Amino acid sequence: MYINLHNHTEYSLLDGACRLPDMVSYTKEQGQTALAVTDHGNMFAAVQFTKECLSQGIKPIIGSEMYVAPYDARDRRPGTVKNYHLTLLCKNEQGYHNLCKLSSLSYTEGFYSHPRTDRSRLTEYHEGLICMSGCLAGEVAQKLLSGDHEGARSTALFYKLLFGEDYYIEVQNHYLDEDAILLPQLFDLANELEIRTVA
Repeated sequence: MYINLHNHTEYSLLDGACRLPDMVSYTKEQGQTALAVTDHGNMFAAVQFTKECLSQGIKPIIGSEMYVAPYDARDRRPGTVKNYHLTLLCKNEQGYHNLCKLSSLSYTEGFYSHPRTDRSRLTEYHEGLICMSGCLAGEVAQKLLSGDHEGARSTALFYKLLFGEDYYIEVQNHYLDEDAILLPQLFDLANELEIRTVA
């Protein structure tokens, strides 16, 4: 059965439009049994989302689409605002605590235009988390789109070594021109590195 693992709600400012009660009700109407929330850079929906899911008999999966700086996230010099998206989901209580820690640190230490984390923080707090490579703005996707296959491969290997079987190449099709270019490359990379895909 299909479970939607990448969703933005009203807590993803300027990006999400889904109201939590409606989203959970629609999930139930579709005959699905679980639902994830992965708001941009935050976990603000976690409590309301969990309560709404449990009241409607849906398993809540708490996550976040984190902003990952390609360097130390505490670096706030001009020109260091670039970041990549990475989708994280809690698979157990330890993962929930680690995602809370990552989210908090992204605001208290890493905030620069966005609440950001980095690879050193992810390495420290990765236990209990499922990691997906992210959308078009993910590091793997961005490197593939720029023609840097070796960079994409290196990035995917880093996350595969860190998360093990809990790392997935994320594929999305919003029928954008970039999707048509990217999707075959993502599948090829996943096959090459023996990483499972998630849609």
